[in-house]
Amino acid sequence: MGQVWSDANRFQKWLEVELAVADVLAEAGLVPAEAARILRERARIDVARIAELEARVKHDVIAFTLAVGESIGDPQAARWLHFGLTSNDVVDTAQALLVRQASQLIEQGLLNFAEVLKRRAFEFKDTPQIGRTHGVHAEPITFGLKLANWYAENQRNLERFRAAAAQMAVGKISGAVGNCAHLGPEIEEKICRRLGLAVAPISTQVIQRDRHAHYLSTLALIAASLETVALEIRHLQRTEVREAEEPFGSEQRGSSAMPHKRNPVSCEQVCGLARLVRTNALAALENIALWHERDISHSSVERVILPDSTILVDYLLARMTDIVAQLRVYPERMRQNLELTGGLIFSGQLLLDLVEAGAPRDEAYRWIQEHALAAWDAAPSFRERVAADARIQRYLDAQGIARAFDLHRQLRYVDAIFHRVFG
Repeated sequence: MGQVWSDANRFQKWLEVELAVADVLAEAGLVPAEAARILRERARIDVARIAELEARVKHDVIAFTLAVGESIGDPQAARWLHFGLTSNDVVDTAQALLVRQASQLIEQGLLNFAEVLKRRAFEFKDTPQIGRTHGVHAEPITFGLKLANWYAENQRNLERFRAAAAQMAVGKISGAVGNCAHLGPEIEEKICRRLGLAVAPISTQVIQRDRHAHYLSTLALIAASLETVALEIRHLQRTEVREAEEPFGSEQRGSSAMPHKRNPVSCEQVCGLARLVRTNALAALENIALWHERDISHSSVERVILPDSTILVDYLLARMTDIVAQLRVYPERMRQNLELTGGLIFSGQLLLDLVEAGAPRDEAYRWIQEHALAAWDAAPSFRERVAADARIQRYLDAQGIARAFDLHRQLRYVDAIFHRVFG
């Protein structure tokens, strides 16, 4: 991903645009065919020379055209370089090519992450775990359901990303204010088609930046989803919980002072870097409003946020794919935590069963809560208290009470949910 945003690749994409323009104009009879042939054969980029010239002329595209013109070695052919173009015809169209390259890597990262999530979801499809709301034990789930949920979110991110990337895959050769005065819409369409891009139906001197804001916002959503996974692993790795743990190398050290430490530092890194991607999305939104047919306030921002966000998301996807692939999972600890509260997690099912058996809902709720509050603080357990309550026994016999505390009953639709997620 770093190579995509290198100066050498950026200038190479500028040159691809320039040469596509020359070829199309030659086919249209607007540029001598021999000149177009010489441009394609001889035009080269020299990053150092471009930098040297830019230091003098204070304009990157002019420095680029001067340096490329020097490489051609034929003034009569070189004069047709950049013919009929303004700077952003080249810069914005080439940026679409760069974003397309970057997007291919990110899309592959999303697909790789999906593959790992799916594999591990099926691995732990039937591994019971306590579900938590507000950080407090709620009702049973399986660890596979948690992974399947992450998979489904990743699939939505993939769909969103493909749409955002497609909206970025447009070029423009419409001139200084977007009126196509010098080359015309037909030539513009042919040039973009040659580059494998759609053409922006209308533009100013620049392609409108709502596209870029959509793209950066989608990257921010991907980063937020990855942070969701990382944050959950951090919580599950807490000593009191210890149901899952990010991989820890045999020679890795967790603390300079405490040799026992195995900290979730990789997941913490993911959470931190996701904040940067979200911040860049805000900058992209600020870039939408420009003066009239164009100012340059967006340009300096995009030189930071487009490389940084794509590099970060590419890295975060690779990092989280590796973490989930090697995640240490402790089913026995999950089972211990599931049973930690002596059956409190079945209070909701017990309430439903009592109501179904004829008990007034509010009264049944009060009976159950009375036992639940007492069981939090002292023995006997919640289940033992319920089994001894004559009010509950009026509606549920021993078998009925046992059925309310049946874990398999809570998890009987896991397969159906998996079918909805994975097909």
